[in-house]
Amino acid sequence: MKEELVILVDEQDNQIGLMPKMEAHEKAILHRAFSVFIFNDKNELMLQQRALHKYHSPGLWTNTCCSHQRDGEDNIAAGTRRLQEEMGFVVPLKETTSFIYKAPFDNGLTEHELDHILIGSYNGEPAINEDEVASWKWMPLEQVKDDIQEHPEQYTAWFKIIFERFYSHLES
Repeated sequence: MKEELVILVDEQDNQIGLMPKMEAHEKAILHRAFSVFIFNDKNELMLQQRALHKYHSPGLWTNTCCSHQRDGEDNIAAGTRRLQEEMGFVVPLKETTSFIYKAPFDNGLTEHELDHILIGSYNGEPAINEDEVASWKWMPLEQVKDDIQEHPEQYTAWFKIIFERFYSHLES
């Protein structure tokens, strides 16, 4: 299987090239990504626990799904594709904001991403892809915020950054 390519970008999100995903993470090169946040009618966030065999952040809790856009794929199409692949459902998504972050991991890899935040609404149960997702749950935002403060080691680096910087975007 051919390794997935990520879209290299400058700080204004202009595409400047393509690179194999692992190489971009090994070299900490800025690339485009997205994070999907799905809420239900009770304003609870659907969290996923990453599969235990993931190459970084295995078993940690995070937003509903996230990944990288493919060359020529817009943010909404990418989020929709990955939501279906990981969580087994599709809903309309809306882009709210984007930001750059850099997070090194214990295994020598670094996420350096221009991350687009996508939000959608859903009230059902996901049909999780167990190759990607170990578990899932609904949590009220305030409870997520408290739990991150009490147990930061149980959450992914990007999720903690998004939650800290963009809580107000998520709340509305």
